[in-house]
Amino acid sequence: MREENDWRLMNQEAYLKNAPLLFTKYTPYSDKWDHDHCAFCGAAFSEGAEDLKEGYCTPDRYHWICKTCFEDFEDMFHWTVTEENTP
Repeated sequence: MREENDWRLMNQEAYLKNAPLLFTKYTPYSDKWDHDHCAFCGAAFSEGAEDLKEGYCTPDRYHWICKTCFEDFEDMFHWTVTEENTP
């Protein structure tokens, strides 16, 4: 649940307001990266055992959002979400 002056809000409106998002399995943005972080709380996404394995991301897979932060900020950011079609 988000609070009035939530510590997780750090000007993400500049790049995530009204953004289209995918709900998908984590894959790195670059083959040089081994993990990413939630754009809000900093939770780690990776293929490692202890990190998140799926979440919401921008279509380019650059920005990731965990399920908790998505639920807390969905109404504020007005995201459009699609599930990725995988064969």
